[in-house]
Amino acid sequence: MRIDITFTDRVGIAHEILAVLASRKLNVVAVEVDPPHIYIDAPSLLSNALEGLRTALTEVSGVANIAQVDMLPGTRRRLHLATVLAAIPDPVLAVDGSGTVILANAAAEAPGTLGGKRIGELFGDEALHGELIAEGFQIPAREVMFQGQPFLLDVRPITEADPLKAAGGVLTLHAPSRLGERLQALQNFDEGGFDTILGDSPAMRGLKARAARVAAVDAPLLILGETGTGKELIAHACHRASTRKGKTFLALNCAALPENLAESELFGYAPGSFTGAQRGGKPGLLELADQGTVFLDEIGEMSPYLQAKLLRFLNDGSFRRVGGDREQKVDVRIISATHRKLDQMVAEGDFREDLYYRLNVLSLQVPPLRDRGEDILLLARHFIARACAQAQRPACRLTSTAGSALLANPWRGNVRQLENVIFRAVTMSDSLWLDAPDLELASFRMGPGADAAEIAQSWEEALAEFERSLLGRLFPHFPSSRKLAARLNTSHTMIANKLRRYGIPHRR
Repeated sequence: MRIDITFTDRVGIAHEILAVLASRKLNVVAVEVDPPHIYIDAPSLLSNALEGLRTALTEVSGVANIAQVDMLPGTRRRLHLATVLAAIPDPVLAVDGSGTVILANAAAEAPGTLGGKRIGELFGDEALHGELIAEGFQIPAREVMFQGQPFLLDVRPITEADPLKAAGGVLTLHAPSRLGERLQALQNFDEGGFDTILGDSPAMRGLKARAARVAAVDAPLLILGETGTGKELIAHACHRASTRKGKTFLALNCAALPENLAESELFGYAPGSFTGAQRGGKPGLLELADQGTVFLDEIGEMSPYLQAKLLRFLNDGSFRRVGGDREQKVDVRIISATHRKLDQMVAEGDFREDLYYRLNVLSLQVPPLRDRGEDILLLARHFIARACAQAQRPACRLTSTAGSALLANPWRGNVRQLENVIFRAVTMSDSLWLDAPDLELASFRMGPGADAAEIAQSWEEALAEFERSLLGRLFPHFPSSRKLAARLNTSHTMIANKLRRYGIPHRR
């Protein structure tokens, strides 16, 4: 039985309490004193003897109460600490002031295999061992090799009363894949799967149906489409729908970095590879995303040298860091994207043919916004709601003229251009209605009759010219009066009359 004795602290009281237990021939296996409590573990103490012991102990001056407990506080703390350490997926080592391991969690060892070993022996780096002790276990994070694998070493000193004197340290080893998960979390890319991709046009329904099929196939995927169509959003949705959905998704824009930086970002670099490199080296995106997905945006801008290095990785999953001589293998799915015509680049010798076929195992073609006119107003309303929330202003709506202007615009910048136009209009307008002039669309003109509209003698003439231009622009995409009326949310009879009035051939 384990008991908690509450007492008033005085010299010799603990000795007198233990003497009472000894007089009753009770074997005491553990004692913890934490005034005003003394905790005692006496396995031979039975429940029927507790009342007699309580009477004897209360005769000791200063003893206030005796209660039964299920566990001593020290034991409870050790169990909680062991549980916390076991729950940490990263290897954790506690070392004493001489750099010898005194405790390790389950992620670092099989039970009892590391105790008593020196840091220099574990990491194969005696210089690191000496530096840890000399610097009081306060050194910058660096990469080390542990059990044949690279880890980022993070050290925290254990200090006594004197904060300048370390009694040891706690060493945490972060695997590259774990760092990748944290990097993904910091990027705060909170887009969801295919259900969050807005669009109900036939083109988008077809894209999402095909994407859902290719997402489940664990093979390289090439996403083609104009700039601003949302290729990265599609890539992330494919990752979310794949067997790797619980793992890391990291992206690299091949057009945003020069060749040497893109190489080190993708493949990492070894210690001392170049001036200014982090001490101990740095893992690249491939290591950070092990078991997950790497998205290579604008793959058409990748240099020939990096194309060759990427091809080797796609062949067998192995690579070397910049400046390194050790082969590494990871399991990563490559999703790439480009707005360029890769087949034409291959024909012109600007892109490796063998790499093209390795990347183009599966492919998706994202339609431009002009080919999915049914989605323009749906997207615009979504962007208006988001922009109003960001600007902390009341919700606003589009006028019919503004809606017509959006539908008539060619949207060469696709969805990204639409989002920017809406955001600018929302932030620059105080009205609850966004009209066509608020959108500031340079391309919003009346087509071939724009000059006539500008010099029109009356409002009726200008309106007629606008209607003629709008119907002429939209009719090729909605080639019937019913389809066009559904798009403009109006009567198909009115649309048919307008088409006849302006001499636009049509069918019902």
